[in-house]
Amino acid sequence: MFNKNMFYKQFIGKLGEDTAAKHLSSKGYDILFRNLNWKWGELDLIARDPDGTLVFIEVKTLQCLTLNTVLKPEDNLTTAKLRKLQRTAQLFIGKHPELISDSRGWRIDLMAVCLTPDNESVIRHYENI
Repeated sequence: MFNKNMFYKQFIGKLGEDTAAKHLSSKGYDILFRNLNWKWGELDLIARDPDGTLVFIEVKTLQCLTLNTVLKPEDNLTTAKLRKLQRTAQLFIGKHPELISDSRGWRIDLMAVCLTPDNESVIRHYENI
């Protein structure tokens, strides 16, 4: 059965990830992987930042009626989700150690994307959460 709400959430999520990836690319990041899913977790974006650090990026997106909305996309990153994200990143690194620079290491970032009806979307980038 077709679930309209699920489709809509996936559409908004993909739009947010596309927006975040475009923003990061404009800042000099090299997007390496998108939407990696395993039985143990999911990684939205994996990129290399301009200084060579491998970055795992969690993207949280909300459709906001205004930019002054009370609920922010970053409010949806729970402690449990962050722990799962950390474990998933560590498992990924265990399988792909060649992607880690000895001098730079890796980190987890959060991209909060607030999509407004008038296309005045806001992106907040939190590094090393």
